[in-house]
Amino acid sequence: MADDTQQVDERKVTRLAHRINAFAKSHGGAEAHVEYLGERGARIVLVGEDGGWGDLVAPTFATAEKAVEKAGITRHESFDGEFAAKVTTGPYEWKRMAGIQVGG
Repeated sequence: MADDTQQVDERKVTRLAHRINAFAKSHGGAEAHVEYLGERGARIVLVGEDGGWGDLVAPTFATAEKAVEKAGITRHESFDGEFAAKVTTGPYEWKRMAGIQVGG
């Protein structure tokens, strides 16, 4: 039974790594940060070389870490400084942020 569980986890890692690589390919490269979400798992925040960003959710923190490692991209311990400054925000993000501030 343990082997079955390990296989499932490896398949999840492989699927996530494939999606990370697809993101990196479409954005000229990428870097990541893994954030713990509690019982829901972990979020992999991806930032492309072109400033585009996105995220993926993994069922566990370990799965997220393994997926980023398998994808072969740089993983940052925190989402701040130069790494955060690479993110490009557009009108959609600004509108969403403003809506949150005014209760929308």
